[in-house]
Amino acid sequence: MKKIGFVIPWYSENIPGGAEMELRGLTTHLHAVGTEIEILTTCVKEFASDWNVNYYPEGQSTVHGFPIRRFKVRKRNVEAFDAVNYKLMNGGQITPEEEQIFLEESVNSPALYQYIDDHKDEYSVFVFIPYMFGVTYYGMQICPEKSVMIPCFHDEAYVYLKLFKEKFPKAAGMVFNAEPEAALAERVFEFSKSGTKTITMGIGMDTDICTYPDDFKRKFGIDSPFILYAGRKDKGKNVHLLVQYFSEYLKRRDTDLKLVLIGGGNIELPKELVDNKRIVDLGFVDIQDKYNAYGAATLLCQPSDFESFSLVIMESWLCLRPVMVSERCAVTRHFASDSNGGLYFGNYFEFEGCLDYIVKNPDIADMMGKNGREYVCSHFSWDVIIDTYMKFFRDIAEGKAQGLEGNENA
Repeated sequence: MKKIGFVIPWYSENIPGGAEMELRGLTTHLHAVGTEIEILTTCVKEFASDWNVNYYPEGQSTVHGFPIRRFKVRKRNVEAFDAVNYKLMNGGQITPEEEQIFLEESVNSPALYQYIDDHKDEYSVFVFIPYMFGVTYYGMQICPEKSVMIPCFHDEAYVYLKLFKEKFPKAAGMVFNAEPEAALAERVFEFSKSGTKTITMGIGMDTDICTYPDDFKRKFGIDSPFILYAGRKDKGKNVHLLVQYFSEYLKRRDTDLKLVLIGGGNIELPKELVDNKRIVDLGFVDIQDKYNAYGAATLLCQPSDFESFSLVIMESWLCLRPVMVSERCAVTRHFASDSNGGLYFGNYFEFEGCLDYIVKNPDIADMMGKNGREYVCSHFSWDVIIDTYMKFFRDIAEGKAQGLEGNENA
């Protein structure tokens, strides 16, 4: 095979979570087994930064031993984009013209697109992640016969844009992170009719991580049992709902249970519960501290309604702790049910019931954690994931060269 180009709107070694972490794990493990790869990205720092600012210098550098090429972004009309995005985020309908505005005023780099066009013969495939940004939409159209997407679809307003439905089925391949994502994609885009080759893969996990719960308790002075939330703290992740439900739970139960939050972002927390240390926000912590927090927790709660995978759920299971997830998130609910490693809730009283069950049945909670660990090791170990990815990429490169088309669901 020729080299593989991975295209993402922004990239650094320090962006935690999401598509960036998924790509970082995939590329470093592919490189470790001798695959020639490059990352093609913009000079923008990260999702939360100004998309008009070229934070990094343009050009090539090396990360993890392989090249990363950065390209300057085109200036965008932020006000126009935000107006359309506001409608989408709040369930409003948008016109075809507004769809065009959304994509044209997203993150775009004509220099990146020109590079792909000029150098496409040097690559076996280009892999685009995630789906909703300009660099993916416009980039995959340059040579769709070599384009593979890891879209990270959620059942949200963006996925139903007509422009996406017109162009995405022209891609050579689609890689999904979970069966519910694959089902959503087929319902919306009908990839089985377009000839796009699809596979449900998941995200690779380092299954040999270790947890030292007592070290976490000593370092942070937390002796009481606690619910753990790990990840970005904002309304998009439903953390406010977790805080609301936990506050109500304390009113209805005589318990010394705490809620511990780790990760970036800001969210308004009840002052009284913070002052008396019933809610503890630790912000960013070292990765080993995170693993230790999983092991020390009674359970991890992932309340988000929109996930295409969930690294924190997998990490919690690898540290032998059960999880609670939102009933409205098809992906995390699927993982919890399929593994028998956790419970899901759709309202406060279901949250209360799930939490009571785990707290009052520690042996069953431990068994859920063990079930989850076995599930992760059998489905998402890096050896399994990398072998499957390489076969898929070869099939795309060789199959398209021979004019073959097909559909695979694994």
